[in-house]
Parts: sequence; structure tokens; C-alpha cells
Amino acid sequence: MRRVSLALVHYPVLDRSHAIVTTAITNIDLHDLARSAYTYGIDELFIVHPITAQRTLAEKVKNHWITGAGAKRIPDRTPAMTTLRIVHDLEAAVAEFGRGEAVESWVTSASAKGKELGFSAARELLAESGPPVLILFGTGWGLAECVLQSAAPEAGADSFSPGKWLQSSERAGRRCDHVGSLVGRRVANVNVERVFELRP
Repeated sequence: MRRVSLALVHYPVLDRSHAIVTTAITNIDLHDLARSAYTYGIDELFIVHPITAQRTLAEKVKNHWITGAGAKRIPDRTPAMTTLRIVHDLEAAVAEFGRGEAVESWVTSASAKGKELGFSAARELLAESGPPVLILFGTGWGLAECVLQSAAPEAGADSFSPGKWLQSSERAGRRCDHVGSLVGRRVANVNVERVFELRP
């Protein structure tokens, strides 16, 4: 079974006119995707942002729920927020996650140009032995072409598409659905315990 991690990418992503931009970190993305990662047994969720002020903001939110007033008020949120890793670019996420191993990057996109995988085929690949997989989620109007190309088969990795869905700039709920569909069955015994822990 492969190691799996997630990365929420804020640059390079697209705006509605398909220009490459940097998007802002949102509080709901940090909370919701961290809870999904924790629920499904994923230990690391990388938040990728090139701007120092935005990374500092994300670290403050994280620390609020791990060691700050939030941790004292609602301690059940602490375990999920410990999954967050705040990094400046994708290369840093790959290096930290890979720990010296080669890493496959999978992207979620309705317009992936490489080899596309449905949920069932993706789950089968994740169940096999192989290099660790970093699943990339876009913000804004989706991942930039250079990111999609880096995950194409000709670059030595697989790309992942959920089919005819919107570009993976969809809101946190859709990303959470992706995580559950891909890795939920791998940790069925953990799911129930962790879901109950995370009830408000």
C-alpha cells in the first residue's frame, strides 16, 4: 500500500481568464481539508503558497488550534490541524513528503491531458506497492498547465481525473469528497473513530 499525502496549491493556478495567478489561503480550506486528511488516515496536508504573509497566516491558524486558545476551547480539532504542513512551493512539498524517495504527483482536473484514472482504478493503484503519491488540488480556477504537465505520464507519473467534474478549484466540500473516494476504504476502521472525534 502506498503512502499518500495531499497538497492544496495556491500557485501556479488559473484565474477565470486562464492567466496564471496566486490565490489567497482561506480558513475553511485549512479546516475542512485537514479534517478530511485526518479522518482518512493521511498524516500530511501541504498548503503551498509562495507569499510569506500568507504562510504566516496559515501557521497562525494552525497554532491557534494546536497550542492556542482554540485548542483549549475545542480540543477535538487539534489532531486534524496537526496534519498541516505550510510550504512555499511544490518542490518543497515533494521533498518533505518524499523523504528521499521518488514521488508520483497526481492531479485532479476535468481537463487532464495525460493518462486519466477514475476513482476505482486510482484506488487499485494506491493499494499496490509503489512510490508515494502526492495528490494535488488546485484553487482559483484550477491548476496551471505547467503543474498538469508535470504529472503527465511522459514525465514519469500518473494524472488523475474524477471524470466530468468541474476543475478542481471547487470548494472544500468537493475536495473532501475526492479524498474519501480515493482513500476511504483503506482505513475503514479508522474512519468511524475519527469521524466521531471530529463531530462539533
